[in-house]
Amino acid sequence: MSIRTTVTLDEDVLERLKAESRSRGTSFRETLNELLRLALTTQISHPIRSGFRVKPSHMGYRPGLNYDNIESLLELGEGEFHR
Repeated sequence: MSIRTTVTLDEDVLERLKAESRSRGTSFRETLNELLRLALTTQISHPIRSGFRVKPSHMGYRPGLNYDNIESLLELGEGEFHR
């Protein structure tokens, strides 16, 4: 089943379609449909990427450090003038 529709093409796309149609020896309509099928199939066939996953690992504790005192941890990491 074919449906007739109007499509507005940019000038450069039109010229490339006409050239492709001539080189294939097919009609403009056949060339356009084939290239659209190819583009749509290519986009659909891309594998779906899974999300990025972080694998946490226990780094241990540093002796003499109080992990409940955020102020001292900031001072250790950023220096005494961390504010």
